[in-house]
Amino acid sequence: MFLASVGRGLAAVFILAVPALAQDRTSAPEDARAYIISPGDGATVSNPVTIRFGLDGMGVAPAGTEVEGAGHHHLLINVDPASYDFSQPVPADDRHVHFGGGQTEVTKDLPAGTHEVWILLGDAFHMPHDPPVMSEPITITVE
Repeated sequence: MFLASVGRGLAAVFILAVPALAQDRTSAPEDARAYIISPGDGATVSNPVTIRFGLDGMGVAPAGTEVEGAGHHHLLINVDPASYDFSQPVPADDRHVHFGGGQTEVTKDLPAGTHEVWILLGDAFHMPHDPPVMSEPITITVE
């Protein structure tokens, strides 16, 4: 019974510690910035859409590779940057597209309509940097 209590206590400590570890953020230079090279804000495009990423003040490294002053891109589609939680790793789904290989562009099909897109640099473990290195959102219309 004593061992079971100790085991539960250790499990509780581990469970409480993991979120704290997951929230550590890698520092980024204050002047680092990400931006979308193309398409331009307000562009009307057709599928497949090619989006090119730009980065100043930092380098690009594949996910899982810890390199000081580097990270990898994530494309956020129809995600409001004003309400984004930068204290958590970037999720992986249709609206949060990862480029863990160090890619700096993507060609993909998007549904017809208007979309707001922006890029966010993540560290080796998909955590946004502190301060976040992100582009201004742009709006594109897919015909």
